[in-house]
Amino acid sequence: MIDFAWLWAGLVWPVPLLYRWLRRAHTQPSQPLNMTHLPAVASATIKPSNSRWANAIGVLVWTLLVIALMRPQWLGEPIPAQNDAREMMIAVDLSGSMEIADMAIDGQQVDRLTMLKHVMNDFIERRVGDRLGLILFADTAYVQAPMTFDRATVQKMLDETVLRLIGERTAIGDAIALTAKRFAERPQTNKILILVTDGQNTAGNVSPAQALELAKYYGVKIYTIGVGAEEIVVDGFFGQRRVNPSRDLDENMLRQLAEETGGEYFRARSTEELERIYTELDTYEPVQGDNQLRRPQTALYHWPLALAWLFLALAFIHATVRTWRQHG
Repeated sequence: MIDFAWLWAGLVWPVPLLYRWLRRAHTQPSQPLNMTHLPAVASATIKPSNSRWANAIGVLVWTLLVIALMRPQWLGEPIPAQNDAREMMIAVDLSGSMEIADMAIDGQQVDRLTMLKHVMNDFIERRVGDRLGLILFADTAYVQAPMTFDRATVQKMLDETVLRLIGERTAIGDAIALTAKRFAERPQTNKILILVTDGQNTAGNVSPAQALELAKYYGVKIYTIGVGAEEIVVDGFFGQRRVNPSRDLDENMLRQLAEETGGEYFRARSTEELERIYTELDTYEPVQGDNQLRRPQTALYHWPLALAWLFLALAFIHATVRTWRQHG
């Protein structure tokens, strides 16, 4: 749909007509000059000009210039307004223990990372209007996807992650510190970190206690999620036995990180529990409603401006050719 940013500028269109009318009203009629005889050369040279054609070109060019002055623009389809006040970083554990196959999707046994991707993709898809980022951590932490409104890119980056990409251990403190550093560059935001892990801090240059102080200083709210089943049956030398695959999960640390920053700690023992957790997070941190919309704008003023120059150029060429023919 075409709109005009400066619609009021169209009021200048009749100005030349008003000027011409006022000039005629105040111009004194002149006495005609009677000439009994004109030379043959003069009578051949002086010909009535095509005033109607010239006037039409002038009106057309002036109209195009006024349209350009009114700043025409194309308004695209309405899309949800992107809320700069909310930024959410997702930190995912890629340590070796994430390959433990104690989760299930549609009855099929899968490892923890595969289940996490499956559930988190739906969560990311629902975060319309939020700026999302992705941090991966194991022996260290790094930003896989910087803050962006492009949820499809974040989903793709998450789907492409593989285990042992950056080591075997778990640098939880580094992941939190890196998040705090990213948020420090954008002070006027609602800073949220969702940290998903299945272990305890065993690597990195920053301890969880130090990272917690950084998070509190920069106002980062942390939601921690401990992933892993509490009991599975494994085959051993003496037959089957029950073990706890999440015995290394440091729930006290994760709970402290969440509570002292205003967030909450969640325990995901299955795919269904993780899905409920992300649904609950949607209520804690609701997405921006669709009642705020915006339309992409594309400027179009250069088109009428270019046409005005084109008609001026054609008029000049026409007048030049006509003059050559008369004097040729």
